[in-house]
Amino acid sequence: MGKSLERLSLTVLGACLVGMMFVIVVQVACSAFDLNPLVAFDRARSLVGGAITLNSLLDLQWHLLVITGLLPAGLVWMMDGHVRVDFLYQTFRPRRQARINLAGNLIFAAPFLALALPAAWNFTSRAWRSDEGSSNGGLADLWLIKAILPLGLALLAVAVLVECWRLLRAVR
Repeated sequence: MGKSLERLSLTVLGACLVGMMFVIVVQVACSAFDLNPLVAFDRARSLVGGAITLNSLLDLQWHLLVITGLLPAGLVWMMDGHVRVDFLYQTFRPRRQARINLAGNLIFAAPFLALALPAAWNFTSRAWRSDEGSSNGGLADLWLIKAILPLGLALLAVAVLVECWRLLRAVR
């Protein structure tokens, strides 16, 4: 992956984090002053429905957290920034490290993704078909947010596949 694409991805994800913090501050302030709804619309809008409420802001916080936590997983994997037990691993030679990484990918990551991707797709499809929205005055069009799950897992699967290919070449 190009450095400029990595930088852009991290910048967008950083903006989502700043947005999440802003939403939290607005929600806390509006809650303190008992302001609800914050904005009402004459007709329903995409994602927010007929009004922006405290529940909308609460839902938005969780969705931005999911976006900033799941979407960068593949990028972090490609940058080799994921968690591992390094106190032993760092003493191994590169070829042995590659074997351990490949085994870990095949034993843990591949089966997880093989099970999680179809389930995530079904989860999102059900939300799309039912036009799911919050029943407590939160966000509407929850299928849009739920679509992040299969997207993030698919990006992670691509990263794992690319990494496995690289590791196969390294262990030869």
